[in-house]
Amino acid sequence: MAELTMIEAINEAMRQEMERDPRIIVLGEDVGENGGVFRATDGLLAQFGEGRVFDTPLAESGIIGTSIGLAINGMRPIAEIQFLGFVYQAMDQLAAQAARIRFRSAGRFSCPIVVRSPYGGGVRTPELHSDALEALFTHSPGLKVVMPSNPYDAKGLLISAIRDEDPVLFLEPMKLYRAFRMEVPEEPYTIPLGQARVVKEGDDVTIIAWGATVPLAAKVAAEMQAKGVNAEVIDLRCLQPLDIDTIITSVEKTGRVMIVHEAVKTGGFGAEVAALISERALFALSAPIVRIAGYDTPYPVPSVEDDWLPNAERIVEGIETLLRY
Repeated sequence: MAELTMIEAINEAMRQEMERDPRIIVLGEDVGENGGVFRATDGLLAQFGEGRVFDTPLAESGIIGTSIGLAINGMRPIAEIQFLGFVYQAMDQLAAQAARIRFRSAGRFSCPIVVRSPYGGGVRTPELHSDALEALFTHSPGLKVVMPSNPYDAKGLLISAIRDEDPVLFLEPMKLYRAFRMEVPEEPYTIPLGQARVVKEGDDVTIIAWGATVPLAAKVAAEMQAKGVNAEVIDLRCLQPLDIDTIITSVEKTGRVMIVHEAVKTGGFGAEVAALISERALFALSAPIVRIAGYDTPYPVPSVEDDWLPNAERIVEGIETLLRY
């Protein structure tokens, strides 16, 4: 078993799936000769040739529109949007075309594309490079939304996404690309889409997170353990489909819930999770649900982003607030 970073695990997943299935192609800005801006596609052009790995113009609508046409005609494209903040140019193709093809055609066509995109803060990027926009796409029925938090999950979830018959938005937290290494099986494996992971068990507070906030939540939970607070940490891994059963099981055990995400608070996916908990487990709650999220502003300049993003101090304060009830 090799120890890989997340970016290495993503690269390995694509390479192994391309070896398995000749219908899989990779396209996007700088994915070929340069191997991607973060080197996620490094080496794929040399191995598979420009017929299966190729650079596109700087036109996100064209990247996704082309991928949809290829997918409904039998190919299985992996398209890269270089940064998630650029995805607005492809909203029509994703939300109004890819997400609706199966429904619109009464099942005659499917659209098996994977759209990979880096997102998230803490790496000092310029404007429109760090935005967490996942909630836009959970509001588009027909799209699956996947957000890994570690190398092992990244490989298994990406392989599942590539093999899925419907469009999958695969969002990769930039901050975690090379943050740590983890043992990852060399052979291909899958992790079912829509299956959350209990990172740490506990019975005092449930902390629900995804993407880059998962290691942060786990770190805070470990520190609070030493103070006698036993927090349970859940990594959703997939927002659509959502593993609501794992969430409700934990809420019924702890009675206190915190939701942590990078996206702005208003209209963030945390609000949907909170609403579902209120619908299904209201009388299990001993305290109001707490949300720790980005503030309701455009993503800030690098000098203040550490204060804008969820951090350990805000999570600890939220836990202490919950425990006072």
